[in-house]
Amino acid sequence: MGLTAAELGAPQRREGERSEPSRSGGASNSGGALGAGPLDSVPDPEVTAKPARRRFTADYKRSVVDQADACQDAGAIGALLRREGLYSSHLSTWRRQVRQGELAALTPKKRGRKTTVSPLVEENRKLVAANARLTKRLENAELIIDVQKKLAALLGRPIPDTKIDEGNE
Repeated sequence: MGLTAAELGAPQRREGERSEPSRSGGASNSGGALGAGPLDSVPDPEVTAKPARRRFTADYKRSVVDQADACQDAGAIGALLRREGLYSSHLSTWRRQVRQGELAALTPKKRGRKTTVSPLVEENRKLVAANARLTKRLENAELIIDVQKKLAALLGRPIPDTKIDEGNE
């Protein structure tokens, strides 16, 4: 007369259940519920509420693009991306920006509202640029006039010097 599994106190199996928990990769849950402890229901306080967005400097981007262009072996670019913690989309975007010559695009773009320029500041910039352009034209005209005076003196027909009244000097 043999004793049955129920009489020996062994756990009973349902149909379709595995008898060895080690094969399924997990420990058997004999009688207790998972997470029954009081600390299991409290969330981890170390989790950040919102992850910080990564920002890459222009030098770093150029460095990664140069390293990727220097890769010769099969799988070397993938190893570079894994080592640096980057996605292939980063590399393709940075390569496109370099190819288009967008040096300013390799620097991080300033996010947020654009600054407005005062109309007086804008007018001042225009006037300073116009002043510099006219000063350059005046210097060229004075050079041409000096050459004309020297040529006239060589030909024996000197041009008389006329004083121009400059109001502020």
